Amino acid sequence: MTITGTGTNIRPLAPGQRARLLVADIDGGEPRVVHETAGTALEAPNWSPDGRWLLYNHDGLLFRIPADPAPGDGAGPELIDAGGITDANNDHVISPDGATIYLSAGDGHIHAVPFGGGAARRVTNDHRPGPFRHFLHGVSPDGGTLAYVGVEPWNGDEWGYRNIFTVPAAGGPDTRLTDTPAPADGPEFSPDGEWLYFNSEHGAAAPGHAQLFRMRPDGSEPTRLTGDERVNWFPHPSPDGRHLLYISFPPGTLGHPADQDVLLRLTTPDGGGHRDLLAFNGGQGSLNVNSWAPDGRRFAYVDYPTS
Repeated sequence: MTITGTGTNIRPLAPGQRARLLVADIDGGEPRVVHETAGTALEAPNWSPDGRWLLYNHDGLLFRIPADPAPGDGAGPELIDAGGITDANNDHVISPDGATIYLSAGDGHIHAVPFGGGAARRVTNDHRPGPFRHFLHGVSPDGGTLAYVGVEPWNGDEWGYRNIFTVPAAGGPDTRLTDTPAPADGPEFSPDGEWLYFNSEHGAAAPGHAQLFRMRPDGSEPTRLTGDERVNWFPHPSPDGRHLLYISFPPGTLGHPADQDVLLRLTTPDGGGHRDLLAFNGGQGSLNVNSWAPDGRRFAYVDYPTS
């Protein structure tokens, strides 16, 4: 497919900087570069459930590229028709059956588009008073429920109140799972659907000191999983349920900014210790959404080298 279209959600890179889509193995070895860009950033890979594709966003558009191209075939990115949406951000997931992409767009809503491209369907509801923004992160194992971060005005800041909600993937009423000024983000379902994993500043001694948590899908049994000096974001359960992959920022980081000295770490589903896998220049866009391969051994991520 010829790449056409113009995106409207563009993240510039610094002069000489690149964005590289890579695949790594939890057992180590040199990560493999799948694709790279210069000038503007690509972000947030998903791995398709059938193992064939990596999905990512670039300049507000969605692309897919073969995850394991045959040697010498030169397969490049394919633009996905997202029904006219040109301002997708780095919050998107693929349904468990591989048929649908759910994405967050610049209008603040979550939309559904066919994986092969086609008309977009808005999933989420209007909230009053506004503004209210939906940032998608998880889909339940049965494909019936989406987990997202709802951003509401608080204390004079329209981005100040960030809590976790669910909504039926087919459309329907929202369910609020957290209701606290402590920011929360990145909710994802465990493979068995028994837990939602997320990061939160609940109980933090300093602003920005996010740690990993989990709770039941009805919001009960919230439990902190990490408690170290680093700032930990975006826990991604592996398909086999054995691991959590997450991105760890330097102490004192506020939010999940770009161009930081980050670590990718592995821990158990109950937070029992951690193992450092990779260190690189990255952050925003590197690991925002679940990027595990179906085999539970490999994962995709993005780094942003400056040389």
